[in-house]
Amino acid sequence: MTTLRLKGGRIVDPSQGIDTVDDLYIRDGLIVGTSLDGPLPTEADQVLDVTGCIVSPGLIDVRVKLGEPGFEEDETIATGTAAALAGGFTTVAALPDTNPAGDSRAGAEFVARQAERASNCHVLPLGAVTKQSAGEELAEIGQLVAGGARAFCDGKRAISNSEVMRRAAAVRRDVQAADLPPSAIAGVGSGWSDARRLLVDATGVAGDPAAAEEIMVRRDIALAEHTGGGCISWRSVIKKQRRRGSRGEAAGHRRDGRCHAASSRVDGRVAAIVRSAIQGAAAAAAQEHIDALIEGLKDGTIDVITSGHEPWADEKKDREIDLAPFGIIGLETLLPVCIKALIEPGLLTWPELLAKLTVGPSRLLGLSAGTLAAGAVADVTVIDPQVEWTIDVRRLKSLSRNTPFDGWQVRGRSRHTIVAGRIHSY
Repeated sequence: MTTLRLKGGRIVDPSQGIDTVDDLYIRDGLIVGTSLDGPLPTEADQVLDVTGCIVSPGLIDVRVKLGEPGFEEDETIATGTAAALAGGFTTVAALPDTNPAGDSRAGAEFVARQAERASNCHVLPLGAVTKQSAGEELAEIGQLVAGGARAFCDGKRAISNSEVMRRAAAVRRDVQAADLPPSAIAGVGSGWSDARRLLVDATGVAGDPAAAEEIMVRRDIALAEHTGGGCISWRSVIKKQRRRGSRGEAAGHRRDGRCHAASSRVDGRVAAIVRSAIQGAAAAAAQEHIDALIEGLKDGTIDVITSGHEPWADEKKDREIDLAPFGIIGLETLLPVCIKALIEPGLLTWPELLAKLTVGPSRLLGLSAGTLAAGAVADVTVIDPQVEWTIDVRRLKSLSRNTPFDGWQVRGRSRHTIVAGRIHSY
């Protein structure tokens, strides 16, 4: 039996309401606990002095594109999970928008096996809701569950057919209920309709109207309430749907609309409601979106923050802005960007932020992770909140380099990412 002692850190565990300076003990890959849990071991085989650091449950990301299979030029499971570790994530959920799409048991099992071979962080396959993610015919949900899928979405593709979406949201009642969390069928990425490119912003690039998002989100909220299943993305109606019980998620790079105006490079092209921030005439509308996001984070409407990690090879991003694909990498930049946009201005406290990166995602996916409770698997993130560093794409673990944050001076990063007791230090 081997014992690890994390000495003198600020232990922040939102799942138990703990925020205290104490030692955390780990034995054979499981949490032993803190002094709050009773008598602790008198000796440890290894001691990590984490004074001045925050000791948190391992961070969890519910929406990550890993590329493999089919898009290994963008990211592989090995490089994506290495990036996750460097960013402090111990668990990530892999989107099914691969080639072939993750719509079969074999596809889910492939992702799980590749993750085991990489031996970095935990990877949970997300199954496609429909065959080939085409939005027309439901995939074999039961077989995907048997293959390890924890939740379902069609990636960034909208499920335009409302009847298909209704059946998808209700299907968890027909699959063994114990195998799926209540939010297993997710409207992740379904905020867009086909009513695209109706507006042109100040850059001369066609944009997506807020109404296109609002229509789809309202539909998904109605279906979630009707079936009792499903979660929806926040998009344009956060303010109007607050306190109605529908969960929301938001990507970390969307916290502050200014980040999208920080770079003229195509790397910064993302599909986000704060897109109007680059339009001078629409500054008030942009601020309204940002204020609604912040209010949603503070009052609990949004209980999950995701990196929205979407890697693209240089040759795909280095094109005219209206031809380049949406998305930026985020696993390694999420934590410092959230510190800059949320912690430093005093918008969220550390327990509030970490709740949306640990216990919130864990509950969404129906996991037993996201906690430092005694007996839990020892997935732990040790964060140095004060270290200052410069984001340098050449030093990132991700295979792709598409980020508008290159060169940013930031504060805070993961020092140690512990997965089932295995220590990865940075």
